[in-house]
Amino acid sequence: MEMVKVTIDGIQVEVPKGSTVLEAARLANIDIPTLCYLKGINEIGACRMCVVEVKGARALQAACVYPVSDGMEIRTNTPAVREARRVNLEFILSNHDRSCLTCVRNQNCELQELAQKLGVNKIRFEGERIDYPIDDFSPAIVRDPNKCILCRRCVSVCRNVQGIGVIGVSERGFDTIVSPEFGMSLNDVPCIYCGQCIEACPVGALREKDDTERIWDALNNPDLHVVVQTAPAVRVALGEEFGMEMGTIVKGKMVAALRRLGFDKVFDTDFGADLTIMEEGTELLNRIKNGGKLPLITSCSPGWVKYCEHYFPEFLDNLSTCKSPHQMLGAMIKSYYAEKNGIDPSKIFVVSVMPCTAKKFEVTRPELRATGYPDVDAVLTTRELARMIKQAGIDFVNLPDEEFDPFFGDSTGAGVIFGATGGVMEAALRTVAEIATGKPLDNVEIMEVRGLEGVKEAEISLGDITIKAAVAHGTANAKALLEKVKSGEKEYHFIEIMGCPGGCVNGGGQPIVKAKDRMDVDSRQVRAAAIYREDRNLPLRKSHENPSIKRLYEEYLGHPNSHKAHQLLHTHYVPRKKY
Repeated sequence: MEMVKVTIDGIQVEVPKGSTVLEAARLANIDIPTLCYLKGINEIGACRMCVVEVKGARALQAACVYPVSDGMEIRTNTPAVREARRVNLEFILSNHDRSCLTCVRNQNCELQELAQKLGVNKIRFEGERIDYPIDDFSPAIVRDPNKCILCRRCVSVCRNVQGIGVIGVSERGFDTIVSPEFGMSLNDVPCIYCGQCIEACPVGALREKDDTERIWDALNNPDLHVVVQTAPAVRVALGEEFGMEMGTIVKGKMVAALRRLGFDKVFDTDFGADLTIMEEGTELLNRIKNGGKLPLITSCSPGWVKYCEHYFPEFLDNLSTCKSPHQMLGAMIKSYYAEKNGIDPSKIFVVSVMPCTAKKFEVTRPELRATGYPDVDAVLTTRELARMIKQAGIDFVNLPDEEFDPFFGDSTGAGVIFGATGGVMEAALRTVAEIATGKPLDNVEIMEVRGLEGVKEAEISLGDITIKAAVAHGTANAKALLEKVKSGEKEYHFIEIMGCPGGCVNGGGQPIVKAKDRMDVDSRQVRAAAIYREDRNLPLRKSHENPSIKRLYEEYLGHPNSHKAHQLLHTHYVPRKKY
């Protein structure tokens, strides 16, 4: 790799040729503020917060896009640089809704942090402000244009990472606004509610639809039996909201906190994941043996399912008919659990704690009411659960570890790895391989489907059958893969697709990682590593070995893909218009 020498604030550093001034400064441990910059996603130099002096240049330059050259001299802390940054920030603040104390991003806002760092204690450019209506019509995402700083990070992640582009920039000058086409609501465009725009937003202009008050009301209702379940990706991220190191597994503390919040039972969505594998694995083998529609495509990710309904309705028959794990467990709670415990299912309120904003939309689907009642009543994101724990005054970090309630709290490592891209595929193959061959699998870790490559392929030999499999994460990668399947360029038996890049560990409801921190760490890798660590530490790592799953089939469902299983655990999908 060719290196060049540059001098930044008197410090000489060697950096790879082609690096930006911002990247060079990071190597010299010099902090240059940024606002619109998002590594690998939004590198446009629009906000001008990262301006620096470059010797020989006629004007200040944006460090995030300005390339270094050999011998370049850069100054990041001159009076002209400091004043330019302050002025640019004050202009942004002059048209910003500064209700910081009541904002969901209070104390985790990049704009707020910059104002403090740059010593902005007054706004010199107060003037006319536009008061926009808040778009809160969708069941998952709230858009507040009054807090938008026009950084375009959400636009870039929606268009370039997810390949959707339902939000963009319209109008010009003072009237510029980021919104869906023609000022429409997110509820009226083919948004998949993945929430990646929320993760990208540096302020509170995009946030999840808050359901915490609804949950508090349910917990305080003596007529309701309130049950909670938690997804695998939550336990490797929740700790970040309490200052714990990224990738810390906080399963025991999370369970303890949920009990202290007042939930009657605390169950594990990993049980639902094990149940999903039993149903989906059997469905895959049946389709292969009986000439069914192939490739079978996973249906665990509600963002991906909605994307398929809007953009690839011709693949709806390829989708597994299996409900997602938390919906399966919700159906079991309101049927099997209700019957066993003599509880009227109308009195059971099921809450799912998910890393995902699209799950808030999923629970509103009318087809997910196996008992005549919603399988799941409400969804909390990881961030919302953290807020409830803080509201209750619970000292999360010092909580003793507790275990999930039995039966629906019993799970295997296969259920845990659902949280990472490739995890559903790997979990399914662990079980399908043993069912197909009748022999124990020597190595349960299927490395070909792990990692952050956009599309991964694997061929798995199952006795007389060789399964051709593919994994895609993020809907832009899903689109590229499906186009190849449509054209006949690629043929597969089994495809896993997750709506979010990296899978559930990077869901739209997870703790938000600031742009500057993303330059040093990939939260997807760190959280996924914790997921796989949890899998390795569990005594059972295959879904079909879960004794409570076996008992559920013996006592209630009969066998995977039985008539009763189809009534309770399977569903259908509908084509949706784009507008």
